[in-house]
Amino acid sequence: MEIAMPPLLALPFPAIDPVLIELGPFPVRWYALAYLAGLLLGWWLAQRLIARNDLFAASGPPKLAQLDDFLLWAAIGIVCGGRLGFVLFYNLDYYLENPLEIIQPWRGGMSFHGGAAGLMVATYLFARRQALPFLTLMDVVTAVAPVGLFFGRIANFINGELYGRVSDVPWAILFPRGGFLPRHPSQLYEAGLEGLVLFIVLMVLVFRVRALRWPGVIAGVFLAGYGVARSIVEFYREPDAQLGYLAGGLTMGQVLSLPMILCGVIIVIWAARRQARP
Repeated sequence: MEIAMPPLLALPFPAIDPVLIELGPFPVRWYALAYLAGLLLGWWLAQRLIARNDLFAASGPPKLAQLDDFLLWAAIGIVCGGRLGFVLFYNLDYYLENPLEIIQPWRGGMSFHGGAAGLMVATYLFARRQALPFLTLMDVVTAVAPVGLFFGRIANFINGELYGRVSDVPWAILFPRGGFLPRHPSQLYEAGLEGLVLFIVLMVLVFRVRALRWPGVIAGVFLAGYGVARSIVEFYREPDAQLGYLAGGLTMGQVLSLPMILCGVIIVIWAARRQARP
């Protein structure tokens, strides 16, 4: 059990206004900008990837126009899936009593696991509509996905939400919503593991191993890698108040990450064997 240090020794929460600027009655929030920056930068990096035909299998990468069209599909899949995942897994009883709030995501409440599922569905539907190899498109999408994760976790930190458990580490922070005890800056841990580290791993696989030639490998590594990173950080992140700890001391984030790890490993093994079979 962690012992809390005296608040005077904790790091103060940086004075960053969650609202960057107000345009009349419309506030421009860092959180919304983070989502936008993640999508646009990921889209830009994906363009750089598909310009390299030598990185892909004989079937080749998606065309630039197809990637441009897919951006809207990806945004809809992430938002709808993220919202639905939060409703189903994190606060179903509340939303059953307040169903109109389900369609109000701006009031808070998004789930990464739901967003990932929504993105996969959007990718499958778009690939089928465009007669594209589903796994190749998934590889391109997941190769750049850590960029969006990084910006999203930084935005969580700026908002002072999804903070960590009480701790006495020297870098513990007094979060405005976290009471009077210092806590792990778990949002920054997630930005580092799910964002930077996972991105570096995937880029090594793309450019050094040339894993895009084996459709499914990059997507599988992303799923397993995210699941492992999220499961680790959950040991330092404060569980959602309405859920607390589940059976065995696990959190909902860890429970939802286990199928991701399993599916990711299965996809990598299947893709590698499929490539070796000829």
